[in-house]
Amino acid sequence: MRRLGSVQQKVPCVFLTDVKEEQSRKRDCQFQVVATETVNPVALEAGVDCALATEKLDGTCCYVTLHKGRPHLWARLDRKPNKPAEKRFKRHQRSHHSCKGFTWNVEEDFKTVPETWIPAHRVKHHNGHPVPDEHGHIPGWVPVEKENKQYCWHASVVDCEARAALVLRPCAEDGDALEVAAVRLADLLEQTLELIGTNVNGNPYGLGGKKQPVHCLVAHGSVPIKNPPPVDFQQLCSWFQESPEGRVEGIVWHCDDGTLVKVHRHHLGLRWPDGETSLADRAVVVRVGEYDGEDLFSFFSVLNGHCFSRLLDIKFAS
Repeated sequence: MRRLGSVQQKVPCVFLTDVKEEQSRKRDCQFQVVATETVNPVALEAGVDCALATEKLDGTCCYVTLHKGRPHLWARLDRKPNKPAEKRFKRHQRSHHSCKGFTWNVEEDFKTVPETWIPAHRVKHHNGHPVPDEHGHIPGWVPVEKENKQYCWHASVVDCEARAALVLRPCAEDGDALEVAAVRLADLLEQTLELIGTNVNGNPYGLGGKKQPVHCLVAHGSVPIKNPPPVDFQQLCSWFQESPEGRVEGIVWHCDDGTLVKVHRHHLGLRWPDGETSLADRAVVVRVGEYDGEDLFSFFSVLNGHCFSRLLDIKFAS
């Protein structure tokens, strides 16, 4: 498979969107972004009809790049406005029904971030300062350190000594099945991935439990959608509601020129999660290798070679 685009910025919707003054289904705000039936010109120009359609996963974004000269897992940390700036921004949104035209004071309007923070690729700069996107955020990354409890679930999927990560991916021999594998961080360099599992976003995939949390990384673009519907509003709505393959949060299209566009159920006014998911219902085999200890790698190591009929059936011995 060709190397797919990494998710460094907010991915635009495949349709043009409208903002409604009602409670968001995704965020704690009074604005709901909904799709219109008009395909986004950006998607048309990039040839979305010929693009690779992949599953949009419901987790938190991660990035593998160098830290102190070695491949390292980084967590997503968007630099956000402080309260006074956020109030000004929301007033502007309400009065103009748009984010456009708002002026930021980049030096004073944003919360501080750790010294190790780096802006995401393609973030614009002005006078040496990164500039926020249309949502008022500056996308970026911080290295995952074990001693930082805020990122303990990120740290659980990395073996610092072996320089490896727990990755969920399609099986090479059987594209319908998945595998959990220990993958060298060096082999994931400059890729973005989604951390999913027990303590991420309400665990829509049903992984693990309170006594034994289960988390893993899924590379963006690594889970293709079989027989995806055309990029048509009504056909996509039907597919999400009626097709077994449609039990996903959304679709991300990877266009040949590197452009990424997406749609998620909330754009279409549909619920998520809504029952069991397509990903959780797929068979999975564990191929982690030998590890000793009390960490997640060791628990998976005990199950090495074991096949489960469904991803959500993975359980460790108590």
